[in-house]
Amino acid sequence: MELTPAINQCWNVTLYPTVRGLTTSPMPHRDRMLQIDFDFIEHQLLLETSTGGRIALPLQPMTVAEFYRQVMAALDGLETPVRIWHMPVEIAQPIPFESDYTHQSYDREYAQRFWRVLLETSRVFTIFRARFTGKVSPIHLFWGALDLACTRFSGRLAPVHPSMPGLPDRVVRDAYSHEVSSCGFWPGAPGIEPFFYSYAYPEPPGYAQTPITPAQALFDAKMGEFILPYEDMRQSADPDSALLEFLESTYEAAANCARWDRAALEAAPKTE
Repeated sequence: MELTPAINQCWNVTLYPTVRGLTTSPMPHRDRMLQIDFDFIEHQLLLETSTGGRIALPLQPMTVAEFYRQVMAALDGLETPVRIWHMPVEIAQPIPFESDYTHQSYDREYAQRFWRVLLETSRVFTIFRARFTGKVSPIHLFWGALDLACTRFSGRLAPVHPSMPGLPDRVVRDAYSHEVSSCGFWPGAPGIEPFFYSYAYPEPPGYAQTPITPAQALFDAKMGEFILPYEDMRQSADPDSALLEFLESTYEAAANCARWDRAALEAAPKTE
């Protein structure tokens, strides 16, 4: 957010899955470019510049305060100093990074599992994304809620979105400035299993009642979105097809109920 120009829907601040982990992509810093990568194979945080600078920090159990100190020192050492807002966002009871001696876990196995899920999800999401010729987001990880998302746009303006806890109104209203059908993967939280989601904003009449597939998917009224439990997808006979069914059927529910111009927005099916 500090180094890159603002792009609509906050696309300049998201992370992207790679063959080794996650990346910021190159970010300009004066006369050089800076890139920061999570490597979940070697379990390192890599900070690199276009002038050849490189610092690797171990990903291992340590306090948030120590990790923050190491990252800031590495940026200074690469002559790419950046000063950031020191409070975590979108979590309850946030603690300033430099003062957080409470959280200090790092599980190598589950960090790597999470990354592999993101990589495989990106593969299927890319197939879905390629079927749309209108405005569509990259497939990217929002580090606040930690969800991997892909969003399709009808091209029409949306009504002003209500305020959301933990986010400035300017962020919320930029994210939902236009009518969308958005899908993604969320890794869950204590007491909530991982799931794929799909929602429409604004939600058109009849959307929640529209039949979708596969059979394990449903509309969660509390969350206001369709969900497909990750485990149901994983254990299906054809996980790729099950996920694509969910993505396509929920998008069609949004597009049909809101009367999108589908002929102008969708790629024509390829013939053999």
